Amino acid sequence: MGCLENMNYEILAKNCSFKEAREIIRENSAEKYEVPPGFKLLEKPLLGVPPILVGVKDEKLVYGYTKPCHGTFVVVVEDPEGVDHVRKNGKPVW
Repeated sequence: MGCLENMNYEILAKNCSFKEAREIIRENSAEKYEVPPGFKLLEKPLLGVPPILVGVKDEKLVYGYTKPCHGTFVVVVEDPEGVDHVRKNGKPVW
């Protein structure tokens, strides 16, 4: 776990709505999971309007990252611990 800025990540979209983020995650993920607001990734709680969607593609996380004053981004992050955490605690979405 750690800070997103210190990890290998890619930004798929910026300044999007929670609904737009959900659609981008859906389109860019092989596996999809619903998690509750406040679910933690990289030790930070996820913000959003339920259902909050987190995806997994090529063993990387795809999720919405909301940064105050900067908006919501959809990011792809290499985080093996996070992938395991989502698989164990998220609700699979088909």
